[in-house]
Amino acid sequence: MRVFVPGDSAAISIGADEVAARISKLDPTVTIVRNGSRGALWLETLVEVDTDSGRIAYGPVMPDDVQSLFDADFLKGGAHPLALGKTDDIEWLASQERVTFARVGIIDPLSLDEYRQHGGLVGLKSALGLTSEAIINEVTQSGLRGRGGAGFPAGIKWKTVAQTNSAQKYICCNADEGDSGTFADRMLIEGDPFTLIEGMTIAAIAVGATQGIVYLRSEYPHAISILQNAIEIAREFGWLGDRVLDSTHSFDIQIRVGAGSYVCGEETAMLESIEGKRGVVRAKPPLPAIEGLFGQPTVINNVLTLSTVPMVIAQGAAAYKARGVGRSLGTQVFQLGGNIARGGIVEKAFGVTLKELLDTYGAGTLSGKPFRAVQIGGPLGAYFSTQQLETSMDYESLIAAGGMLGHGGVVVFDDSVDLAVQAKFAMEFCAIESCGKCTPCRIGSTRGAETIDLIIKGVRVDENKKLLLDLCEVMTDGSLCAMGGLTPMPVKSAMVNFPSDFLGAAK
Repeated sequence: MRVFVPGDSAAISIGADEVAARISKLDPTVTIVRNGSRGALWLETLVEVDTDSGRIAYGPVMPDDVQSLFDADFLKGGAHPLALGKTDDIEWLASQERVTFARVGIIDPLSLDEYRQHGGLVGLKSALGLTSEAIINEVTQSGLRGRGGAGFPAGIKWKTVAQTNSAQKYICCNADEGDSGTFADRMLIEGDPFTLIEGMTIAAIAVGATQGIVYLRSEYPHAISILQNAIEIAREFGWLGDRVLDSTHSFDIQIRVGAGSYVCGEETAMLESIEGKRGVVRAKPPLPAIEGLFGQPTVINNVLTLSTVPMVIAQGAAAYKARGVGRSLGTQVFQLGGNIARGGIVEKAFGVTLKELLDTYGAGTLSGKPFRAVQIGGPLGAYFSTQQLETSMDYESLIAAGGMLGHGGVVVFDDSVDLAVQAKFAMEFCAIESCGKCTPCRIGSTRGAETIDLIIKGVRVDENKKLLLDLCEVMTDGSLCAMGGLTPMPVKSAMVNFPSDFLGAAK
């Protein structure tokens, strides 16, 4: 008898460990599997039981509910107020298009046997039989773009590294995930770490790299532990090391833990941090693909990008690009958070509307108050209003609407939010997290927060609004990286879409 109790950090934070312990205490013969979260965070702790008819779900289960589950004979799928039926039939999950998250919540994250039973290593084994050019062409033809925010085509980046002559090349996975309202990288690492390792290995074979680095934020201790265990298991299996799956390729992976700097999510600041230096943005060119880590050609992709590669190689570019719209192909892992009734992971093909994400999956605000604003793309993303709910969630449509997709975070606010205060927060956030290298970001953000504060207080409102827009223009055009360059986006979108919040004392 197997019972699945998520070992994901989100589930643990609300009592999953105690739920697992109480189940084991009441029936020591039960095998507890600490799977990843299915992503329906509003149902955590989601307990699943293996039965002859499939996995039956119960949730949200609190520690004090465990005894009543046993009283209802839940090990045989018995009726209970928390019973949800077959997990696969839960509409919130069944209507998704899970590709990158296909195994998360289904397998034991550290069981290599289960990983292989559910399609793992198929992509890597296929890649071992292909040339570098063939692998890169498949990734390019799939339309896979960087899921970290920039949306740059992964195949083009790989091709540049492959064509650059060097005795040493690196694969760097950016797992810093510092955007507020984002948690997909963490959940994937905790729920299916082998798929990241497989994606990095395929990338290494494609470009001729022998060393991989995962830059993982210190705020994710559980993810660090799981990924380290997965790397060691892969080494013992012969997947990582001198001969990858008995091939002529050599590749290994190490974890480097970040020290909490938001700007180290920027690729060149990340490289500086890995090298043991202060996390400061580098000027470009040279591009990291040509002179990256320790001056060597380096592929830098984020967790979701690299973890999607195994599916692309296993099933082919055509299967992946069949989903999506325009130049935004495949699926995106959206993360619903903030004041939302049903928060969590929603993986859908590009082209789903913001309205569908908020209504069909999010089920409105948690407070029950009317929805007023949603910020897309992290703390530097734009604020959208109720008039923009039909916006298609893809790279090009969001840019056309004055926003960006970023890492796929969607943070909801009800009608109690003050967008002038949120705009001030954006500037304050930039001031705190700026690496300090360039003046527009370092000084502009501080002046921006002061100017918005004057507007809120009703001091020379029109004059200060003009000053603020001028300041935003300088930051956008003059900042060295996206930290200062994108901070004006939430500020200007708040001013345009919610003008009544910027009337000062008159509002």
